[in-house]
This record gives sequence, C-alpha cells and structure tokens, in this order.
Amino acid sequence: MTFEELGVSEPLRKAIEELGFENPMPVQERVIPHLLTQEGDVVALAQTGTGKTAAFGLPVLQRINPQLDTPQALILSPTRELCLQIASDLADFSKYLPQVKVLPVYGGSSIESQIRALREGVQVIVATPGRLIDLIHRGVVHLDDVHTVILDEADEMLNMGFQESIDEILSSVPADRKMLMFSATMPKEIERIARQYMHDPQEFVVGTRNEGAANVRHIYYMVNARDKYLALKRIADFAPDIYAIIFCRTRRETQEVAENLIRDGYNADALHGDLSQQQRDMVMQKFRDRVIRLLVATDVAARGLDVDDLTHVINYGLPDEAAIYTHRSGRTGRAGKKGVSIAIIHSREKGRLRDIERIIGKTFERKDVPTPQQIIEKQLFWLADRIERVEVDDNEMAKYLPGVIKKLGWLSSEDLIKRVLSLEFNRLLDYYKDAPDIDFIDEKSSRKERKERKERTKEDKDRRTASKGMERIYVNVGKRDGFFAGNLIEMLNKNIAGKRVDVGRIDLMPAYSLFDVKKADARTVVNALKGAEFLGKRIYSEVAEADKDYAHAATRRSKERRDAADAEDHYAKFKKKSKRRN
Repeated sequence: MTFEELGVSEPLRKAIEELGFENPMPVQERVIPHLLTQEGDVVALAQTGTGKTAAFGLPVLQRINPQLDTPQALILSPTRELCLQIASDLADFSKYLPQVKVLPVYGGSSIESQIRALREGVQVIVATPGRLIDLIHRGVVHLDDVHTVILDEADEMLNMGFQESIDEILSSVPADRKMLMFSATMPKEIERIARQYMHDPQEFVVGTRNEGAANVRHIYYMVNARDKYLALKRIADFAPDIYAIIFCRTRRETQEVAENLIRDGYNADALHGDLSQQQRDMVMQKFRDRVIRLLVATDVAARGLDVDDLTHVINYGLPDEAAIYTHRSGRTGRAGKKGVSIAIIHSREKGRLRDIERIIGKTFERKDVPTPQQIIEKQLFWLADRIERVEVDDNEMAKYLPGVIKKLGWLSSEDLIKRVLSLEFNRLLDYYKDAPDIDFIDEKSSRKERKERKERTKEDKDRRTASKGMERIYVNVGKRDGFFAGNLIEMLNKNIAGKRVDVGRIDLMPAYSLFDVKKADARTVVNALKGAEFLGKRIYSEVAEADKDYAHAATRRSKERRDAADAEDHYAKFKKKSKRRN
C-alpha cells in the first residue's frame, strides 16, 4: 500500500516524502481512505507514536478550501506541547499548499499575537481547550465554517478535567460537521462523548482496546520501599545509553528524586506543576537535546509530551489506573522501535501490578535488580565498545602521538587499558564496593515458584557446562537476531579456513548462543570469529564460563540496537526533521 493508493494528493505526497515517509503505517492505512471518501464520524484507538497525526492531518489538509480564509478544521489537544507538535507537523505536511494556514492556539503565549493571526485568516486551528474558549468569548474565533473537528488524545483531555470545556466548544461548531476522536484508551467518558456528539461513528482499533504498546517489554523489580531509589540508580547504571522518563506520583517526590539524581552525578531534571511555563520549556528543550538523559515527571506535567527514541519508561510509583500506565508505557517503543517499561514496586503493590496486567493484556517479567558486578561489567564493555568504534583522524593525531608515546611507552598494553578504564570507573567501583543485594525476598512466594526458580537456575548452569571432552563457546547473537544453527555452521565455515571444526551441542537463546567444540579447537574458533559480523552486528565470542550469567552479558560488546531496521525509521526521521514553532 502507498500513500498514492490511499488517495493522498500529489502536493501532500511530495511534502511527506521529503520528510522521510515511505509507506503508510497501519492506522494511516485504515483511517485516511475513510476520511477522504466518506462523511461518517470516526473513533480511532491507537497508541501514541503510531502515526496518528498524519492519519488525520493529511485528509484534513486535503479537504481544506484554500480560497476561504476562515477556520474549516479544528484540532483539540490536551497540552501546549502536543498542540505545538501537531501544528508543526501540519505545517510541514502543507509545505506545497502555500495558501493553507495552520495556527496553534494555546495558553502561556501572547493572546494578542494569536488574535492578530486569526484576523488575518487561518483555515486550520490547533488549540488547547482553555485558550480556545477564551478566544470564543472574546468574539475573535468564529467556527461557523468548521467542517471537521478532531479530538487528539481525547482520553488525556478528559483525565485533565476538560470535559465541560469540550462540551462548550462542540456546542459552538455546526451540527453537521465531521468529528474524529483519537485515543489510546476507551474509557466510559469517551463513549459518552461519542454517543452525545457523534453520528454512528466508525471505530478503528489498531491493536486491542486499552492494550499496552506492542513493542514494549514490561519488567518489574521488587524491593523494599526504602530501597526504591537505590534500585533506580542500578537500573540507570545498567543501561549506559539510557534515555528515559521516570514517573513519580507527587510533585514533592518528583523534585526529591530529581535532586538526588543530580547530586549523584546523573544528567537529570524534574518536570512538575510547580514549575513556570518558561522553566518547563527549558527543561523540555534540554531533554529533547539529550543534555538531560533522565526526566523525572508527574503524569500531569508529562501529558502531551512527544519525544523520540526513549529507551525506557520507569514507573517509580505505579499509577492508580491502568489507563495511566498505558499512556506512560506508550511513550517508548514508538514508530516500530523497541522499548522497555519498568516498574519498581514493593510487596504491597503486587496486587495493583496484576490488575494492570489483566487490563492491558501484557505480562510483566520479574527481574533481579542488577548486581554491582553485572553493572560494572556492562559499563566497562560499553566503554570498550565506544573506544573500539571511535573515529580517529590519523593526520591530526600524528602531530601529538610521539610525545604521548614517549610519556606512556613504558606501560604495557594491559596496564594502559587498566588506567584508561580506571579514569572512567573509579567512582563507580568505589560506590558499588561491598554494595548489598536489594532484591525483595518474598517469603510468602509459593513452593511452586521457588521450585521453578531453582530449576531455572540449574538449567542455566547446565546450559553453560560443556559436554565431556568439549569446550563451550559463547557468541553474542541469538534467535532474536535471526541467528540459528545453520547460520552458526555457515559462519564457522566462512571464518575458519583450511580446518574442519566439529560442533557439538548448540543452545540458542534469544540474545546469545552457546555451542560445544573440541577443547583443542576452542581457541582457534574464538580467534577466527574476531571481527566477524552477522547481519551488521559485530560478533563477540569467548570460551564460556560455567558460573557466568550470560543472560546479562549477552549484549556487552555492543550498544543495544533498538533501531535495527531502516524501514521502520521513516516516521522517526520525519519527527526529527519537524521544527517546533513558538
């Protein structure tokens, strides 16, 4: 399916192709043809990051009459940030429709400049409810010619208390207008609005009602309540490339967690309702620029935020409602990418976690909090990977190398590596020296759970033990990478020239593989695989150790590749090119 086949006009196609759009996403395939060819109302349920803006934005722009300088389409959003993002996207889509004007209308900005723009004439208004009502009361917004009304993030607007405002706005537009509601969840209030203001709406569901995002892995760690902050730090340290939002329940907790992270040397900041709009804008700009890697936020402050490429969402405190968890987790794993949603809980929150599982239709994996040894190993290999891949300007470095070599020439390569790593990791080593195990031991867990855990531990150890007369070899690719037994044999044949290597038992895991070779061949195999690649991923191998946890070490030689397929990046590329208009 192409955008041309969906009926999108040539000027719009030209603009979105320049933005990196290649093929429609599922919600676009289903919604765009309906909006272009039929007059019925629409309720679309889809997670954030699935291409909703283009799904409603392209048909809306195509149906605008550029000869009429009055508002013809109205898009309501819950927050200023989302309002600006939608308006920016629509402006980019309409690059080759010069007569079509899009205006963002929101609080916290000069109302005089917005009034002036309205009087000059606009066809599409993107607004937050409060500011739009203000302009309606002043008599500067006239919605008589509006033929399309869109409620984006409708469930969020209701959560924020905009129900009366929405009712008032909808009473000001023509009764025969087309109405669209886009929402991640379908609470009863959304159904009420659909019954009251929509005419036999067509419902499009991408996924399942109220479900969590499909590309998000849900994990929980259980610790004592007093150890939550320690667990948060270990989670952050175990993900060296982390780029995350940390959700807290209260403004006070948000500020405390952020201050503690900053004090402990993390690039973090807080976002909550006590900040002025200017402070919020500054924090968000630093977060989008990745100056801040950890944003600690309340749900209210984070509503409507649109940030690309989040690796993690961390629930420092579980929300009371599953719908709020759905919104939180939906901020990662967007545009076809992978994401991780983590919950740090104590034993009294386990029941609420099970309720969320049941409603969103996802199962949370329980994980052990990373140990100091695992964290240090992960960080060391992450740095080693950066050193290995850094670009070196030989011409420039040649000017300075002789003096440095003279100074450090007495050091062996091993000593030099130790010193380079120590520069980075002495603080980490000191902090985690003698650090305790903070996992919560659930004494009430069933005998069955304890037995299963014991059996899994034994099975993992057996997997790491070679057969008699053989040596186990570890490689950092597995079934999740599309790596199977045939690929292993092919890789060995390709990289070991002139020698036949007999392969014994092979264990393929999601993120790594283990296989047996004769002891005499083990070192030859490890050396031969140095520098090899599988589908663009650098291979790392070693003689396996029976007491080593390879589930944690599987990806240690390379940064986790969450952006594996360029084909899945078309929406992300577009988002990166979009410029925010203040």
